[in-house]
Amino acid sequence: MVGNNILNTSLLYCNITFASKYFLMKNFILGLNIVLVAAVAVLFYWHFSNKTQQTVMVHSPAQAGSFRVAYFEMDTVQSQFEYLKEIRNGLLAKDQNLGKQLSILENEFTKKYQELQKNGANMNQTELAAKQQELVEMDKNLKTKKQAMEQEMADESTRKLQDVKKKIEDYLKTYNKEKGYAYILSNSSDLFYYKDSVYNITNDLVKGLNELYKKK
Repeated sequence: MVGNNILNTSLLYCNITFASKYFLMKNFILGLNIVLVAAVAVLFYWHFSNKTQQTVMVHSPAQAGSFRVAYFEMDTVQSQFEYLKEIRNGLLAKDQNLGKQLSILENEFTKKYQELQKNGANMNQTELAAKQQELVEMDKNLKTKKQAMEQEMADESTRKLQDVKKKIEDYLKTYNKEKGYAYILSNSSDLFYYKDSVYNITNDLVKGLNELYKKK
């Protein structure tokens, strides 16, 4: 009777743990995919804006009495800058690889859980306790792996997109030596209420960035 109670308690714990882990794993993999699809846009917004100033500014010695402003469409840069597209594809590929690694750990957990369900009735108290502890340790390991992978993805995404930001800034500094704009702004959908396309330099920016990218 005691053995059966222990088994029932252990299996109940395992059922709860397994269901929770299965839910977390599936949602983590799905969540990474969703996050990475939006990562470029979100991180670019962070890097190119803040609460008080939502612009990218490139100063240039403008002629006295003049004040020239240009802008570029950030969504177009995101979709047409080849280096940025390569980074996005690389991050998605890494996400898939991390998902596979987590799936392997998940499958190992599932196998151990099913073995306990199948053979638990034939185990004594000591054996049941050992199997339960093994599942607890596997659960902790999965959570640790998940957190480490999330942090790794966040760090790499931020680092690479900072590099993209610097490439854009460096190109605009060179580009603006001849143009003489006082400010060059990055436009997002909720930033400008009116804009004159005459001052849109998006095509120049994308073309110039891609030409520099091809040379490297």
